[in-house]
Amino acid sequence: MKFGGHSVKRIEDERLLTGQGRYTDDIQLPGMAYGVTLRSPYGHARVAAIDTAAARAMPGVLAVYTAADVASYGGIPCIVPLSKVPTPRPLLVDTVRFVGDGIAFVVAETREAARAAADAIEVDFDELPAIASIDEAIADGAPPIWPEAGSNDLFLWSKGDAAAVDAAIAGAAHVTRLRIVQNRVAPTSMEVRAAVAEWDADAGFTLHAGSQGVAGMRAQLANAILKIAPEQVRVVTGDVGGGFGMKSFVYAEYALVMIAARDLGRPVKWTGDRSDAFQTDTHGRAMVTDGTLALDADGKFLALKAETWSDLGAYQSTFGPAIQTMAGGTIIGGVYRIPAIHNAVHGVITNTAPVDAYRGAGRPESAYTMERLVEAAAREVGLPVDEIRRRNLLRPDELPHANGLGLTFDVGNYPAVLDKAVQQSDWAGFAARKAEAARRGRRYGRGLCYYVEIAGGGGTEEFADIRVAADGRVEAAVGTQSNGQGHETAYSQVLADKLGIDIERISIVQGDTVRLDQGHGTGGSRSLVWGGGACLVAADELIERGKALAATDLDATDIDYEEGVFRARGTNRSTSLAELAAKHPQALDGRGRYTIPKPSPSWPNGCHVAEVELDPATGMVKVARYSIVDDFGVLMNPMLVEGQVHGGVAQGLGQVLLENIVYGEGAQLLTGSFMDYGIPRADDMPHIEFDTLGTPSPNNPLGAKGCGEAGTIGAMPSIMNAIIDALDGTQIEMPATPEKLWRVCRELAVSRAA
Repeated sequence: MKFGGHSVKRIEDERLLTGQGRYTDDIQLPGMAYGVTLRSPYGHARVAAIDTAAARAMPGVLAVYTAADVASYGGIPCIVPLSKVPTPRPLLVDTVRFVGDGIAFVVAETREAARAAADAIEVDFDELPAIASIDEAIADGAPPIWPEAGSNDLFLWSKGDAAAVDAAIAGAAHVTRLRIVQNRVAPTSMEVRAAVAEWDADAGFTLHAGSQGVAGMRAQLANAILKIAPEQVRVVTGDVGGGFGMKSFVYAEYALVMIAARDLGRPVKWTGDRSDAFQTDTHGRAMVTDGTLALDADGKFLALKAETWSDLGAYQSTFGPAIQTMAGGTIIGGVYRIPAIHNAVHGVITNTAPVDAYRGAGRPESAYTMERLVEAAAREVGLPVDEIRRRNLLRPDELPHANGLGLTFDVGNYPAVLDKAVQQSDWAGFAARKAEAARRGRRYGRGLCYYVEIAGGGGTEEFADIRVAADGRVEAAVGTQSNGQGHETAYSQVLADKLGIDIERISIVQGDTVRLDQGHGTGGSRSLVWGGGACLVAADELIERGKALAATDLDATDIDYEEGVFRARGTNRSTSLAELAAKHPQALDGRGRYTIPKPSPSWPNGCHVAEVELDPATGMVKVARYSIVDDFGVLMNPMLVEGQVHGGVAQGLGQVLLENIVYGEGAQLLTGSFMDYGIPRADDMPHIEFDTLGTPSPNNPLGAKGCGEAGTIGAMPSIMNAIIDALDGTQIEMPATPEKLWRVCRELAVSRAA
């Protein structure tokens, strides 16, 4: 390969670094008005009365919308509802169910005027009991947040063989049990959400919004909310400053700016601030699991049992009920040899922001549960943490392997990846580093994680639309959407190799339903597998069209194609891609549809080894060393892959050490700004030793496995296991804040002295 497998510098970086990127809030249109949402200050309340007269009379105000004004529109859909409760409307009808619920939408000539008018709206609330935690929600006598459901425990999803698991646990030589809490986190993307809508009586709506895929967003807006034909809606996404799952979803403001634009006959923009983001962007994680791991006398796993209570927030968000069930619930157990597994998940409603996919979407949660159990079991039975994994990891000769929860792992060499990671981390030198830290009064610990994830979900097909200009330049529109991953570079590499032309002659178009109205977007680490596959199909079909045209032009039967040139076999007659495109305008253009006859995900996997140093006097902890060996199959661009892994590690580290969404009395959001919510900074990050040992995936022509979420999946358990090791096995939960660690260290010192 000329470009594939090489660390080609990102094509998009010059544009982005020189200020030529175009994000949603950059859009300025003639006559544009501005919208502001009035949000509920209560976690749970009835709206007894609302008076908008003063707001409507204020200077510059063009419209004020309440629930009555948008009653004819549909709710924001949940794609995979596991319980029947109403979907949230663009504005709340009579009851608000979390702090941030939308009550009114004000449109004015300026954003300042809209804010002032929103402040002038008078609302009478009848406050209701608010439930901020899972324990409160499922307590005896807890009032149901949705009376229609009858209970805040909305559903129970389960998978596996419960009877076999219980029997294995009963007869096991050793059983490890942990209650594991996974803290609620906010996505905190660099670019906050924004939306700009235009209306044209002939063309219909145009919505500009940051997204992770325009086709799905168009379908939801048109079909479910606006109740119009999708052809009447154009969705455009420009550059996107981070998504992490959160920008996959339709939010109320997207529909509201469209409604207002049509009513007013002028463009309407809404741009959220960081307070909007903390209150209303979908949150992640938020769950409690009772995990049980049974082992025989030799440290071999016999059974795994998990029961989880997953906080859904106040509503079933777009994919929310699926995250801990179908998305992550089937991967628990990892790539270990476990004869019996059972996983049960309760979906619980609380008066908090909706919870949905966040980087990894269920897979980090399952890996965290499993790897915490494995490390605790190793400590309890007296086995080294690497050895217990080595005894239980599936071997290559045992693959393919059905995991008992509906998944089949196809290829991989998990023991070899583990061994390489152990070697790379200087495993043997750990004792000396621990001793040196002890001489300085520090605690030192090491944690390990072996993860696997499901990558490449989200539909069974993907699309790429190719056009060839008269000068031979190739433009490809893809159905995925970059949120900063470097898709323009990766897809250009795929096409440059396939077509045999310079990468500079290729451009990638994303995010416009007029240009490509099909595609399943970006999520689940699927883009290169599916989008790259679509580019290959489209390129193959382009070459076949070119051969047919060249056969006529060159008066030949057999045509060969190489390096951008079509040649009549056995002659010196030839014509280039550019010449054909100039002579036959649009004849080379076409849309490729990539499908797999038996759709199967790829299975990225790998091993993370973290070492931490903890100061007992202050509780401050530092990740001192970090090593990763990943199996991502064939790498299209190793530099992009490593960058994705580094970003994932940062988000995993953030959750373990810093990040925590907290709701207080009355379900009030206490961590609604960066003054209260910690995110990792550059000096929190360790140097990362990164390497790969790839087994090509047999399920796609590139042999690739998704990489975008793997860093987070491996980072959470490895760093937390290292902290627990530094605390002599004391189990604590995320986030491991300095205050929490300081208290544990004091208790350990007192215990040791006694």
